[in-house]
Amino acid sequence: MIATRFSRPLRLTLGAGAIALLTGCASKGEPLYTPKPLADIDATSTLDTRWDTGIGDGLGRARYPLTPARDGDTLFAADARGLVVALDADSGKREWETRLDSPVSSGLSAVAGHVYLGSKNGDVIALNQDDGSEQWRARASSEVLAAPQPNRDLLIVQSTDGQVTALDRQTGDTRWSYESNPPALTLRGTGTPQTIEPVTFAGFANGRLVTLDNRTGDPLWQQQVAIPQGRTEVDRLVDLTGQPLLTPDGRLYVTSYNGRLMALEATRGQLLWERELSSRHTPLMVGDYLFVVTDDSRVLALDAQSGNEVWQNDDLTGRWLTAPAFADGRLVVGDFEGYLHLLDARKGELVGRTRVDRSGISVTPVTEGSTIHVLANDGTLDTLDVSP
Repeated sequence: MIATRFSRPLRLTLGAGAIALLTGCASKGEPLYTPKPLADIDATSTLDTRWDTGIGDGLGRARYPLTPARDGDTLFAADARGLVVALDADSGKREWETRLDSPVSSGLSAVAGHVYLGSKNGDVIALNQDDGSEQWRARASSEVLAAPQPNRDLLIVQSTDGQVTALDRQTGDTRWSYESNPPALTLRGTGTPQTIEPVTFAGFANGRLVTLDNRTGDPLWQQQVAIPQGRTEVDRLVDLTGQPLLTPDGRLYVTSYNGRLMALEATRGQLLWERELSSRHTPLMVGDYLFVVTDDSRVLALDAQSGNEVWQNDDLTGRWLTAPAFADGRLVVGDFEGYLHLLDARKGELVGRTRVDRSGISVTPVTEGSTIHVLANDGTLDTLDVSP
C-alpha cells in the first residue's frame, strides 16, 4: 500500500512498494507491522496444485491489484503491461490471449460475455469473452485501480481522483459522473463500488460512504464511516479502500482504514452496529459469520447480526494478508512471502498451508467450490484443490 498526495491538477505518488505504508518511521519502505514467523501447524487439509502457468510480468513494480475473474468454466487474468488471457479453469489450457496498447491497472470483472478492466491511463475497456476482441473503450477521469462493477445496464467505474463514472454496459457511453473531495493525502488505491439495479454504494478517501441513484448519479444518503484524527496527514488517513458488502436482506457492511467496521441498513444508512477496527480489505460473509482481515493481519470472525466476536486468529499478524476468500469450509488468505493459508471457518484454526511463489501474494484468491486460483506478484498463476 502506498500513500498518494493529490493536488489539482498535479497528483504525486509517494513511494513505490505495494506492501509498505508511508509513515514517518517507514520512509524507506519498511513494513509498518513486524511479520510474525510461521509456526508449525497440525494440517488437516491439503493443497494440491492442479495446474500452473505464467501471466506475463505479473503485477508490475507498482503491484497493481490485478485480481483475476472467473465466469463459469473460464478464468480471466492480466498483467500490468496489458496482456489479457482466458484459460480453461479446470485444465489451465489457454483459450486466447490479447495484448492491449494500455497498461492494465485494475482487477478484472467478467460477466455476461464481457471482461471489463481499467488502465493506468484512465481507459476502461470491454473485451469479448469468446475471443478477447475489444468491444468498446471509454475514458475515466484518471487511473483506474478498482475493478469496474457491472449491473444489468451500467458499468460503474471508480478512479483514483475520487470520481465515480457510470458507463453504458453495451456501448461505453457516459451516463453520469459523481465527484468526491479527496483529502491532501490518500492511500494508493480506491474503494471498489458495490452496485445493484437502483443504486451504487461507493466509499471514498475522506472516510465517507455515499449511495448514488443509478438513474442520475445524485447522492441519496451519506454516512461518515471513519473520522480523520491526529496531527499529521498520515495520522488522518481514513480511506475506504474495500468494497461495501451487501446482503440479500438489505444489510451493508463497510470497512475503513484507521476507522470503523460498520453494519448499516442499506435503504437509509441507519446504523445497526459498529466496531473500532482498521481494515483496507473487503469483508466476507458466509452464513451468519462476517470475516474480516485487519490492517495488522489479524483474522476475525464476527456474528453478522450483532458484531460480537466469534473467534480471532493472531497467528499471521504482520504478514500483509490479502482479503479473505472461501473454499469448502475454509478461509483462504495469501501473504507477502507467497504462502497460501487455510483457516477453519468455524473455529479459526490454521488447517493448511503451501507456498505458491516467493514473489508474494497481494491480490485476493479466486475460489469456486474447493478450487482456488492464486495470482502471485510475479505473474505465477496457480490453481489448487483443497482436500479432504
